[in-house]
Amino acid sequence: MTDPFVTVAKVTDVPESQGLAVPFEDQMVAIFKVGDEYHAIADSCPHMGASLASGPLEGTTVTCPWHAWRFCVTDGTWCDNRRIRIDTFEVRVVGDEIQLRKMK
Repeated sequence: MTDPFVTVAKVTDVPESQGLAVPFEDQMVAIFKVGDEYHAIADSCPHMGASLASGPLEGTTVTCPWHAWRFCVTDGTWCDNRRIRIDTFEVRVVGDEIQLRKMK
């Protein structure tokens, strides 16, 4: 059986209080470090497609740099309407590698 996790970055690649956009499967994914944990969500804002990885991170909330839509990086919910959610990805760290697996 193959491992469903894929290495996409090194822990040193993710800047403090910012995101890192990486290709994964058929889309771009934004990885964020919050405390000692890493979280991954779809990188494209559903409003106009801006890269969420380039937006400012405050706590567990990233703000879209174009129109200020805010998303929780831990579960992908839109902060202004929790019924709307973007894709999230399971993250694990093995040594210094960040690995992702798409959540079902």
